[in-house]
Amino acid sequence: MTDLVVQGAGATEALAARLAEMSGASDCRRVVADVWRCAGISRQEGVVAAAAAQRADAAFVPAQRRLSDFRLVAMDMDSTLITIECIDEIADMVGVKPQVAAITASAMRGEIAFPESLRRRVGLLSGLNEAALQRVYEERLRLSPGAETMLAAMRARGFQSLLVSGGFNFFTSRLEARLGLDFTLANTLEIRDGRLTGQVLGDIVDATAKAEKVESICAQLGISPAQSIVIGDGANDLEMMAVGGVSVAYRAKPVVQAKANHALNFSGLDAVVNLFT
Repeated sequence: MTDLVVQGAGATEALAARLAEMSGASDCRRVVADVWRCAGISRQEGVVAAAAAQRADAAFVPAQRRLSDFRLVAMDMDSTLITIECIDEIADMVGVKPQVAAITASAMRGEIAFPESLRRRVGLLSGLNEAALQRVYEERLRLSPGAETMLAAMRARGFQSLLVSGGFNFFTSRLEARLGLDFTLANTLEIRDGRLTGQVLGDIVDATAKAEKVESICAQLGISPAQSIVIGDGANDLEMMAVGGVSVAYRAKPVVQAKANHALNFSGLDAVVNLFT
């Protein structure tokens, strides 16, 4: 059996009723404000699009699936856990944001291999004072809506958390301390004499490295990858999303939404919890 979960600011009672009728639901109830769960779904065609037209998210979820089925949440950082692309904001400090952002967007769409795109972008940052990284963290980095609520709810249910990023450990380490994250993985920028050299130290955290990290953390915890929820937004997240038991595309590129189990375009990250409540 399949349930329909409708949520977001546009998830009114009238919309829920219309989507329930479209999907042939046997009943529909409000879970919390702006979140509706409709049971006994027999049709799916057109439902997600109808919800999106009203700025609401609709997801088809196995009726018996609950948060207690999972033990790990794994997240991308840039444009997922946080609202910005850190490298784009760093680039803004040296006046090359348009060039870097264009490469970022191309990589996120899967048009450029991630390691190549990262090296090209980091190369444009050569000579930048490392103090710019702290400025980006303090002045521009913001958590995505619902991030802390999601993490608190999952932590209360015994989840472990993994932040795995093709970005930089300067930011993941600070978020780890700030949010109480259990595990992180990211790239290391080379800094000499207080300035970025334009190089990345060690192996680049690419799509394969992200997937392998999810698998290794699951093994470390003694759980199956099927007990993980993986959240991402770009092509570099697809491999790790395929590893997880459930994949969630958050404000994601079309190529990611097409392959994820669920997509959230209007709700906050706390909507991930609502999918399985």
